[in-house]
Amino acid sequence: MRRLLLFIFLCISHAFYSQADCSTALSVCGNSSITYSPSGIGNVDEFLGDCLILGEHNSIWYKITIATSGTLTFDLTPNDPDADYDWAIYGPNVTCGSLGSPIRCNAATVVGVSPITGLNMTSTIISAPGGSATPYCQYLDVVAGQTYYLYIDNWISATSSTMSPFSLTWGGTATLASPFTDPVLTPNPFVAPGIPAANPADPKEIILCSSTMSFDFSSLSAGILNGNQHFSVTYHNNQNEALAGQNPITTPITVNTSTVYYYSISYTDPANPNNPLNKCKQIGQFKFKDASITAKNATLIQCNNNNAGTAVFDLTTADVISGSNMTKKYYNSLSDLTAGINEITTPSAFVSAEGIIYVKVISPFGCTAIAQITLKFHPVVVVNDAILRSCALEKDPSTASFNLTGASVTTQSVAGKKYYPSMTDAINQTNEIPSATNYIAPNGVVYVRVFNAQGCYAVAKITLSVIPPVYSDLLKDKIICPEAKTSLDAGPGFKSYEWSTGATTQVINNVGIGAYWVKLTTGDCTVTQFVKVYPSEQPVVSAIEIANNTVTISVKGGNPPYKFSIDNITWQDSNVFTNLSRGDHKIFVKDAYDCNAIEINIVVPNLVNVITPNEDGINDVIDYSALAGKQNLIMNIFDRYGNKIYQADRFSGYKWDGTQAGKKVPTGTYWYSITWNENDKMSTPVQYSGWVLVKNRE
Repeated sequence: MRRLLLFIFLCISHAFYSQADCSTALSVCGNSSITYSPSGIGNVDEFLGDCLILGEHNSIWYKITIATSGTLTFDLTPNDPDADYDWAIYGPNVTCGSLGSPIRCNAATVVGVSPITGLNMTSTIISAPGGSATPYCQYLDVVAGQTYYLYIDNWISATSSTMSPFSLTWGGTATLASPFTDPVLTPNPFVAPGIPAANPADPKEIILCSSTMSFDFSSLSAGILNGNQHFSVTYHNNQNEALAGQNPITTPITVNTSTVYYYSISYTDPANPNNPLNKCKQIGQFKFKDASITAKNATLIQCNNNNAGTAVFDLTTADVISGSNMTKKYYNSLSDLTAGINEITTPSAFVSAEGIIYVKVISPFGCTAIAQITLKFHPVVVVNDAILRSCALEKDPSTASFNLTGASVTTQSVAGKKYYPSMTDAINQTNEIPSATNYIAPNGVVYVRVFNAQGCYAVAKITLSVIPPVYSDLLKDKIICPEAKTSLDAGPGFKSYEWSTGATTQVINNVGIGAYWVKLTTGDCTVTQFVKVYPSEQPVVSAIEIANNTVTISVKGGNPPYKFSIDNITWQDSNVFTNLSRGDHKIFVKDAYDCNAIEINIVVPNLVNVITPNEDGINDVIDYSALAGKQNLIMNIFDRYGNKIYQADRFSGYKWDGTQAGKKVPTGTYWYSITWNENDKMSTPVQYSGWVLVKNRE
């Protein structure tokens, strides 16, 4: 039975009158059930014999070939219980025209009781004449290779006028011959054409792409036969023609979706044209299904971003057809679609100007439809470049703080703006400027992506211009004497002035030493300019050298040239004073600023030129203990070769008695140098030098 799958077995039945004669009996194909509705008799009203002496009414003949030995039974069941069926079996191995008497015969009248009749394993009778109430006869013992004829008649009389189809089901242990169950003859299953209908009980359906069309039935044959040899397929308009193999459809015809069509599979023994199985057929039915599809035109609208003249369209989103599992192919022109060339290979990211694209929709059944996709742009975002000028930042005059949102780049009502450092960033939406209202930058450009409610955008350029600070060239730092006052002038040409003193004038007067600022406004920008009034650096006496009664003053700092005075009245350019008397003096110094003079005190010591260290109490020592109150007072004695032979300090009382290491030095001239620091705030260093004649009389 595995090779009979996918078929509707309407096996062997009667086609009009041709199978109603013994000579044209249909071969039974295996043990499959048989259904049929006989009508009329054949060309010959044959003598049936035994219980069927009253002749034929609505009959059919079958030829049975035994495949394997055993018992044979069957049930003959009318679809309508009021139908009366009679039957007879002839054989084994008889021929039409010489059938002899039937070996089983049943014309029992059992209408309304149990209309089923046939052979079973319990009945013991072999014949039931008309009027009998025994519907079953005894089974047959059959042998492989035997043939039998089965006659079936739907009895009609004045008392029983019901005509009804019957079904015939085989039983017992024997099997009936069939090429359809022989694995040698049918190594492959036959395949019914079409796909299952929505209702499994309905015939399978062959897909059409319209409600009617011309169809070549022979295109189904190879699929039905599925490689089985010595079988052929014919196609018919009804069941009886399919069973009889009559009136086959041999050329393409116009079919529709309402008619049921039939196919008939026949076996032909290539070695034996008289093989009874050559008349064995299996039939099936099928219909056509209209699976045509209708596509609709669609419109896609995308953004002509940055007015590039093109947009990226996802053609696959165009609503051209409902339903799933549809294949769509896209083309730039109808001629390309028709020819199947130049298919658009990236329909989900199709870059195009406005225009029309053609789409071919293919259903899972291979039906096609064509639609147009109109590509359009959303209204473009119109932008213009702009310039932003902003005042330089005082902490970094090469930069300014720009409010990018204040740039007028469009006159349209838009959904938003985003700002980027480059055109590439604006297009790719990367590196967005986070603080657009306070963007610190030097001269340069930024780009603004302006987008509308549809997400369309255009990019405008904003040129950033730093307004350089304008300072006063006239206002400079000043140096004045510490006790002096001055004026500060910011110069003309500014919109307003605001001094740290509170003044709002160009010039402020009576200004002393200190730090000041003024806010200068030019146009919309204000800068703060700082200015300082410094005290002049006073000169400092760095050293004083006293040689006998000559004093040399060394000065540093301040603003040369310096002037010197010993009375703060008469001034000289020279730093040397001569012929000063012994004792205390005041020296006055001032520089070119002519500020109040600085004053220092000096001492011109008494000069000792000769000592006679003979302990007579007269000129025995050089004694400068009178200077002991000076800072860092030291007296050094040198011989005529410049060798230091003695140092007098506080431990020696700042005296020298003409000795060296406890011994009197030889008579001769010696040099001495006395250094100290004056007791003033500058600790002015003083050097006093001279010579002394030592007379040792030893």
